Formats: sequence, structure tokens, C-alpha cells
Amino acid sequence: MNPILEGLSALAEPTAILCFLIGLGLGLLVGVFPGITISMAVALATSFTLTLEPAQGLAMLLAIYVSAQYGDRIPSILVNTPGTPAAVATTLDGYPMARKGQAGLALSISAIATTVGILMSMLVLVFLAQPIAAFALRFGPFEMFALVCFGLTVIISIASNSLAKGIFAGLLGIALAIMGLDPITGDARFAFGQAELTGGFNFIALIIGLFGITEVLDQILTHHEHKIRPISSLGRWWPTKGELKRVARPMAQSGGLGVLIGVIPAAGGDIAGLVGWNRAKAISKHPEEFGKGSIEGLAGSDTASSSTLGGAVTTTLSLGIPGDSVMAIMLGSMIIWGIQPGPSLFERRPDIIVTIVAIMLFATIASTIVSLLRTKGMTKLLDLQPQWIWGIILVFCLVGTYATTNNVLTAVQMLLFGLVGLLLRRVGIPAGPVVLGFLLGPLAEANLRRAMLIGEPIEFLTNRPIATVLLALAIGSLFWPIISKRLKNRAARRAPTAV
Repeated sequence: MNPILEGLSALAEPTAILCFLIGLGLGLLVGVFPGITISMAVALATSFTLTLEPAQGLAMLLAIYVSAQYGDRIPSILVNTPGTPAAVATTLDGYPMARKGQAGLALSISAIATTVGILMSMLVLVFLAQPIAAFALRFGPFEMFALVCFGLTVIISIASNSLAKGIFAGLLGIALAIMGLDPITGDARFAFGQAELTGGFNFIALIIGLFGITEVLDQILTHHEHKIRPISSLGRWWPTKGELKRVARPMAQSGGLGVLIGVIPAAGGDIAGLVGWNRAKAISKHPEEFGKGSIEGLAGSDTASSSTLGGAVTTTLSLGIPGDSVMAIMLGSMIIWGIQPGPSLFERRPDIIVTIVAIMLFATIASTIVSLLRTKGMTKLLDLQPQWIWGIILVFCLVGTYATTNNVLTAVQMLLFGLVGLLLRRVGIPAGPVVLGFLLGPLAEANLRRAMLIGEPIEFLTNRPIATVLLALAIGSLFWPIISKRLKNRAARRAPTAV
């Protein structure tokens, strides 16, 4: 069957449609409730999708991923609290607009900008993913090891303010992945004679513990009763032609920057949103309005933050390196379904690529329609007591984790990882590199050992130019944050003091 028809027909099944609708609703709800991240929601949903067909599971997970980009703008604009980290820049002008009685206009501009950003990012996925994968097909064990190292170091350097903490998080993930069976010989490692440990730690228990249990425990410990009341007066809803014309340029330029940032592993929507906001301010005729309720600032930030989606999916599918923490979780799910993202995916399962693109397009269209309708009913959800949300999440965490193996030890692992995640959060160590180290560590080890069976370590620097370049980029990405910080400090000392 034609891959396009096969990929689309898999989504036409009633179960796939139901999963898509459930994911769409969950994604919008996830965005509305501050503190419930997309990573957490996808991690919880993963445990319930493992028994489904790949197209059905992807329909739910990708629908959550896309639709949450819309829902998280609502609390950012109405409560000045980002629904997810990607919506941080939305608060800069969204909340001031709401305070001026333009909440409805802010919500509609945000929805339009988010749609434009996602559609721009989809161009990268459609036109660049396959060429990148075709180039990567020439990679051998040397190049694959270097590529995985590059992906890990970029993620480590970006995901944490401290290089040491980022490296520790990545190494912790790799150490957790070592337990189990040797990828080459099949011998048990660090199992301590326990048959239950020969299979290694459970991936679902790891991600739900680090993202779900940790988040709930952290919110319980840091919760305070004081809460900002959401702005209920939405005012005018639809933008005028003049306003649409005014935001067109910042959306185009900020969206382009967001697309480029999205291709970089781990450089998510929070970074892109701030960069897009700065770019919109640089080209604006009214920069003095920024931070005080500028529709250009709102459009620029939301277009840039949402335009990272396609780049994150592109690197995940074409290279097998997660573009962000959400795609890391989804990468694990695809591996469990028997789908190995990477250069060969486009040759072995082109129908899956079609399915993923179609899901993201349908989710974007559906989320846009919902968001452009009056969402006043969704704003009432902001008044829901967090205690109810915590209880629901904990139940889903326990039931979902236990259901994956029907083993109590899996649920115990999840709880332990939740406590570990809470400890890591308290000392400022990010959870994202831990998950990525857990996923990519075995891949790096297996390719390194295969490379050593083929040749000598010196070949990384002599006969393997691609591997040499990738290793150099890996080293550079680790030390670039330090170098960049020093350059900024030096420039600040040389700059004349403004009087």
C-alpha cells in the first residue's frame, strides 16, 4: 500500500479518532492548569498507550503535545502564571493586555500566533527531516557514538544553569541504564542476583516518577493559599485587519528564529519565546509598548515558542536524538512499540512519518478552532482547588505504572524515582538530562563497543571526519555557556556606564 494512504488510514479507525480527541482535550486542560507540564502529561498518558497500536498511541500523545501549546496561554494571559515553561514570554505582554480590558483580544492573537508558529515548524519536518536522515544513514558506529555524545552534551549544557549539575544529571541517567543486560553479550550487570533487576529499571516508572510524582510532591510542599484571581472580563475578541497587519511581520521573523532554535536539541519553547519577543521589539515602531501590553510582543513570543515543535520532532525522527524532554518520553514509547527513531525510520516505516505529520496538522487545526471560540468556560477551571488535581494525578500515576507490568515493584520504583526527582529539584539538578541519559546511554555504549571491535580509538580523529566534527561540537557545546558568559561579562565591563 502507498505509505501516505497507509499512514492516513491508520488514523481513520474509530479507536485512533477517540485517542486523538482524548489527547486534544487533555492537552488543553494541561495547559490551563499552571504547574502541570506537558512532559508530565505525556508521561502519564504513555502508561495507558503501551497496549495500543502505534498510530493510536501517537494520536493521543502528539495531540497532547500540540494542544497544550494553546491551553498554556490562558493562565499566562489571565493569571500572569505560565501554564507551561514555553509560555513564560506570553506573560510579558499578555497579562498587561488583560489588565487593560483586552483579554479576549490577547487570547485570540495568541491562538493565531501559535497556529502560525506550529505550521511554520511543520515545514521543517516535512522538507528537512528526510534529507537529514538520508545523510545520517551513512553513519557507522563511530559516527553514531559521536552523534549521541553531541546530543547529550547539548542537552546537558542547555537544560541546566550549572554545567556540573547538567553533567551529573546526564551521568546519573547513564548509570541507571547500566543495570540490566549487557547490550553486546547479554550478561546481567548490577542485578545483585535478583531476577527482577535483570531487565533494568522500568522506563515508565522512571518518567512518571521524575515528572509526575516529583511535580505533585513539590507542589504539595510549596503550596500557599494566596492566589491571583483570573481576569474574567474578556472584552473584544476578534482582532481588526489593522491589528493583524501589524503582527504579521513580528510573527514571520520571530517564527523563523523559533524554527531555527527548535532544531537544536533541548532548546525549547521557553528560550525561543524570549528570543522571539526580543526580536519583535527590535523591529517594532513602538518598542516603548513592550512589556505594557503590546500585541506585537505577544505575537512574536507565541509564534517563536510554538515554532520549535517541528524542529524537536525532526531531530527525534531523523537522528534518534530527542529534541526536548517531551520527545524523549515519546522516543521511549516508540521504542516500546517496536519503532526505532533514527535514519532508517524513513526507509522502514514511512507510513509512521505520514501518521505523525497528519496528527500534528489535525491537532493544530482542531486546537485553533477551539481556541478561537470563546474560551470563557475554560477560564473557570482556574478556580479549581489544586488538592483535587493532586489526588487525580497520584491515582493516575499509580494505576498507570502498575498496569504496564502488573507488578508492585514497578510502582515502588516509580515512588522511589519520585523521591529522587524531588531531591534533584531541591538541589537544582534538572530531570530532563536524566531521562535522556537513560535512553541514549545504552545507544552510546553499544556503538562505542562496536566501533572498538572495528578499529582503534585513534580513528575518531584520523579516518572519521564526521565523528571528529561531532565530537568537537560536543566538547564545544559543553563549554560554550561558560565562554558565552565570560564574553558577556567582559563586554559589560568595557561598555561605558549610562548616566
